[in-house]
Amino acid sequence: MKLKHSKLTKLLQQAYSAEKAAAFAYIGHANSVKDNHQKAEIKQIELDEWNHRTEVLKIMNLYDIPISKYYEIKFHMIGKIISTGCYLIGWFMPYYFAGRLESGNVCEYFRLMHYFHELGIDKHDEILFEMGIKEKEHESYFLNNIENHKLLPLFERLFNWGKRKSFNDVELHNQLSVKQSQQYCKK
Repeated sequence: MKLKHSKLTKLLQQAYSAEKAAAFAYIGHANSVKDNHQKAEIKQIELDEWNHRTEVLKIMNLYDIPISKYYEIKFHMIGKIISTGCYLIGWFMPYYFAGRLESGNVCEYFRLMHYFHELGIDKHDEILFEMGIKEKEHESYFLNNIENHKLLPLFERLFNWGKRKSFNDVELHNQLSVKQSQQYCKK
């Protein structure tokens, strides 16, 4: 079945390729930290990103959506650059920018759900919800690691994300159900 929804198709292609960039970035991030517990936690986040990529591909295959060569090359390079950068910029910035990135990724999966609903398709709600919530957990993990760092207030003002600002409206402690989650990320 082919989808006639260009925004949905494009977002699926972007999500698929961007998950590879995130996974590559977390490989570098995990290798750049000294603490073994943190290494293991970041490695788990990397594995989550690979899993998301697999799940997005399953959805794309259902609708004969091709992988975008452009996005694959673009996000491959971005991921490798970020991975290398983790060794050069200290420990705070990789945590900060990973959290900021994950904050935006949360809505990516809820927007996909909204686009599918525009076509009357709800069979992907559960997996899209799970991936969106997992991205929120990643955002929270990174923020918790830097919430008391002296640079956070400055970075929050400069880059518009931190303790008081997020790119999504999902609250883990007050989480909506899958059915109610249609309310998320409407802005």
